Amino acid sequence: MLLDREGPLEFLLTAMRSAAAGHGSIVLLEGESGIGKTSLLHEFEKHADEGCRLLWGWCEALLTPCPLGPLQDMAQLLDPRLAALLDQAAPPERLFPALLNALQRAGDTVVLIFEDVHWADNATLDLVKYLGRRISLLPAVLVLSLRTDEIGAEHPLTHVLGDLPSASVTRITLEPLSPEAVAVLAGQAGRRAADLYRVTEGNPFFVTELLASGESEAGRVPHSVRDAVWSRLSRLTAGERKMLEVISIVPGGVEPWLMRALLGVEADTLADECVARGLLRRDNHGTVMFRHELARQATLDRLPPSLQRSLHAEVEAAISQLLTEQAPALLSRQVHHAAGADDAARVLELAPQAAAHAARLGAHREAASHLATALRYVEQATAEQAAQLYEGWAYEAGLALLVHEPVIEAHQRAIAIWRELGRTDKIGPNLCRLSRLHWRSGEGQAAEDCADEAVREMEHLPPGPELAMAYSTHSQLHMLHYRFDEAIDWGQRAIALADQLGEIETRVHALNNVGTALLFADRPGGRERLEESLSLALEHGFHDHAVRAYTNFAECAVVTKDFVLAERLLSEGIAFANRHDLDSATQYLLGRQAQLRMEQGRFREAETIAEGVMNLERLPMVMHLPALTVLGKVRVRLGAPGGKTPLRHALQEGLATGEAQRIVPVRLGLVEAAWLHEDHSAGQAQLIALAAMDLDNFRSWDFGELAVWWRRCGMAMPLPSPKTQVPFPYSVELGGDPLAAATEWERLGLPYEAALALMQVRGPDAGPALARAVTMLESLEARPAVVLARKQAQRLGVIRQLPKTRRGPYGAARRHPLGLTPHEQQVLALIAAGMSNKEAAQRLSRSPRTIEHQVSAVLSKFNAANRMEVLLRLRGEPWLLPADETLRAVES
Repeated sequence: MLLDREGPLEFLLTAMRSAAAGHGSIVLLEGESGIGKTSLLHEFEKHADEGCRLLWGWCEALLTPCPLGPLQDMAQLLDPRLAALLDQAAPPERLFPALLNALQRAGDTVVLIFEDVHWADNATLDLVKYLGRRISLLPAVLVLSLRTDEIGAEHPLTHVLGDLPSASVTRITLEPLSPEAVAVLAGQAGRRAADLYRVTEGNPFFVTELLASGESEAGRVPHSVRDAVWSRLSRLTAGERKMLEVISIVPGGVEPWLMRALLGVEADTLADECVARGLLRRDNHGTVMFRHELARQATLDRLPPSLQRSLHAEVEAAISQLLTEQAPALLSRQVHHAAGADDAARVLELAPQAAAHAARLGAHREAASHLATALRYVEQATAEQAAQLYEGWAYEAGLALLVHEPVIEAHQRAIAIWRELGRTDKIGPNLCRLSRLHWRSGEGQAAEDCADEAVREMEHLPPGPELAMAYSTHSQLHMLHYRFDEAIDWGQRAIALADQLGEIETRVHALNNVGTALLFADRPGGRERLEESLSLALEHGFHDHAVRAYTNFAECAVVTKDFVLAERLLSEGIAFANRHDLDSATQYLLGRQAQLRMEQGRFREAETIAEGVMNLERLPMVMHLPALTVLGKVRVRLGAPGGKTPLRHALQEGLATGEAQRIVPVRLGLVEAAWLHEDHSAGQAQLIALAAMDLDNFRSWDFGELAVWWRRCGMAMPLPSPKTQVPFPYSVELGGDPLAAATEWERLGLPYEAALALMQVRGPDAGPALARAVTMLESLEARPAVVLARKQAQRLGVIRQLPKTRRGPYGAARRHPLGLTPHEQQVLALIAAGMSNKEAAQRLSRSPRTIEHQVSAVLSKFNAANRMEVLLRLRGEPWLLPADETLRAVES
């Protein structure tokens, strides 16, 4: 009988029935250890409707969890094709969509139960995130049970749960049993309830274990559940005790074949006896496990270390004899038991295999963990094994973990050992990765030194792929630091060698570097190279390279004010990144989209997008810098309190990178902020800092903006002449014709820049120019610039020519970030509500043909192939849904 659990049980049944109606969800079943999560789920299984399938999977407390453990447990029952993909170690981009397809065609409502996700491996967490984004569109419920006392703020699961769509998540937090419920349980056991609630605090496991321990006086029960389990173990038969001790060494459950291998012919009989006593339970596959993990841990703690090592060795030996297609999935368990047995040779043999298997599944964190386990025995490894372990761990950790000193140190140790072994060919890749790590840490000179050394080392050997990537790494570093000549030279070397070797990936990487450098330097051929890089990346499935191409190409388009191209690239790039779950890249691209909206004078949209990006926690610094810079600039232009704070933060982070592209726009934003408030000393200080940089390597548009602000702020000293031609709208203002500059800015689609240019007009045209500027700035809600323009008009004696000061809030026109018309925004809202074209036509009183065209327009502007991709995009960018007041205004 289940007590005090009627409400949680009803929540689970409601979620199941909603899924049957096509509205799937996630249920987080949480509580402290022993609170009764599994018992509730078993009760739910008894009450589930016909036509509902419950599939169970477990995460286990291995040293390194088995990749996709819960999916491994349930795959065969769900879809044999999915199980086949798991056996083949298919990567997530094939495996996860296959699971999605299996759920869609299951026919029944499916409840996936992932038990103990606080022990989940990284691949399982990725799967939870993947399903979480799509679950509301499936006839399925994903139940995640977790111990709240096992996770904290920095636990990986906490981060994943924070990213799940809140509308699809129901949290069920199980509370301790009430005193009345404890009294009922005590009465059923023929025991006194006095002090039992105080000792156990209502924890169901503590209550049931203590009641089962046979203690006659509840008030004298030990406070530790371990003591309760030990007390019960002492009264078992020798065979039953041996059974529990042997299987306690295995986290999770023990399959029949393993149980028999460890305990011989009496295994099944002993298991039956322990199940009958309520100590163990058996699932539908015959796997036996402790009724509660705390009981297993308490039993294990009773064993002396020498016996634990011996049992670990027996389990590993038994698993190694299982030469079946399941063997790769058992590698994690083998490593766990080999380490538990302190068997260095087996760990050194098995851990790299397990790491490779995990990496193929996309579980790079688990791969790093396996290799870290092996590194505990590195003193007993051969020199070549040790170098490979350090190199492999550093590579996997560099992919999956934050950059820190141990990763850099591991590469350095690998390099030192490879040098001793005379393996120069292995040194170059480590140096390239070290260069990247130092760059991420903002250590520019160290990054350059490593790249230089990689080239020198590799050039002593016959040309190979390592040298080609060393050249391209050099090219990328130069491009990021605006050394365009060097970037182009090294990139062309990389391309030539890559072509000679048939290395497509290196060619893609280098084409990106060269194309970006050419475009930034205003030289021909850049666009063609970036187009080829993007095309090859898409053709060959290099997702990271494709997103990098979208990013650099789109930035070039925004900087050069080619907004038509920028719109297309950002739309495609964001859709591509969303489609492939490349979250960090999505946020970086959204930062560039915010920059585009800011340039277009759509400040409120830019602010909304940038705030959305900055509200995401744990986003790498470089990935949020574009959004942070835009947030500061638009808040300064809108006159928001504390507007300069994000700019100061962005400058601090940008200076750490040493890259002009992270520094120049921020300093120019601070110059603008100072000018708007007539803080001449602050603006001049920023301009002097910019002039101290290498102006010859500035992008032409950056130099033009610097030169214009130099003049507007009245700098006494002249600014050196640039090597490149200053873009036309800047050059004409510098030439004394701000009216022509304003006309050109309007043609390009930058109304704020046009208004600032009009504010520079003097002489008889000053009055009309300032009047136009004020009208434009008021429509943009650019309050500080409006105030300054009126001050200028007062000083020039033309204040009467300006429009009257507006009273009350500005009424700027609201536009959709993707350019949807008001009618298309209505259709989007109905798509999000799940309405069909026919239902939308009836709701909006429009013809079906009209609705069909408007739905098609929405899909096109979202760059989406279907409605599901629109819904996925809305979950990541909720600001794309029109506000309620916008819809009401349209309807009225």
